[in-house]
Amino acid sequence: MTIRKITTIIEDIHQEGGRHVDPAARVAVVAAVIENPWRGQGFVEDLQPGIETTASEIGALLAPRVVEALGAPVEAYGKAAIVGLDGEVEHGSALIHTLKFGDHFRQATQATTLLPAVEKRGPAGVLFDIPLKHITDATIRSHHQTVEVRLSDAPHAGEIVIALAAAAQGRPQQRLADLSTEQ
Repeated sequence: MTIRKITTIIEDIHQEGGRHVDPAARVAVVAAVIENPWRGQGFVEDLQPGIETTASEIGALLAPRVVEALGAPVEAYGKAAIVGLDGEVEHGSALIHTLKFGDHFRQATQATTLLPAVEKRGPAGVLFDIPLKHITDATIRSHHQTVEVRLSDAPHAGEIVIALAAAAQGRPQQRLADLSTEQ
């Protein structure tokens, strides 16, 4: 795996809806810009060799970094794969939709739910939203949120941005009733 750069973003929300948020609502994102392992190969029928050489390694690299960046217990999480214009969306999906990748994050956070994801193809600087859900119960509405990310110089045409996001809480000032009230 060839890494061009790793970017860490930390967001602390101190006010929402005109009211103070205490403690501040923190979200962290760690994104690695890597060379697409299928770059220049044309259509690749069997993606497994690239998955084997890349997915676990990138998951092991990013999971502890995002947990450390958050600096608090993780309550919500998500992932992203943004593929440069010379790649296929399937290339990003192949890397992040495998237990070899996601289990590193689940183990680091004692999570039990599937990681929500975004994957898309785009040019350098493409804007993307990483969806977040609660780490043990995806039906907890307060933790359904997104974090917006943009790396001004990534992905290049032959790269993939792989990112993990974590939140220390649900949405600031959330007021929706529990899902069970509608069932």
